[in-house]
Amino acid sequence: MPKGPQGQRRPSDVVGCAVAVAKIATGELDDTFGKPRQPNKAKGGRIGGKRRAESLTPERRSEIALAAASARWNE
Repeated sequence: MPKGPQGQRRPSDVVGCAVAVAKIATGELDDTFGKPRQPNKAKGGRIGGKRRAESLTPERRSEIALAAASARWNE
C-alpha cells in the first residue's frame, strides 16, 4: 500500500478506505496502521531533552532562549 506525504499508510480516498476496512474486517489485512513501530521513541526524546538541558551552561541556555523568542516574535 503506498504511503502519503507524512508516511500515512491508510488510503485517503473513500473507496480505497472502504476496501481497506473490508480487508481488515475479513482478516486479510492486519490493522497495524496506528501502532508505532518504535514505542520507546517518545520516552527517549524526553530523556534526551533533560540530559541536554543539564549539560548546557546557563549562558548557552540563555542564547538558545533568546534565539527562540526572536524567531517566535519576528515572524
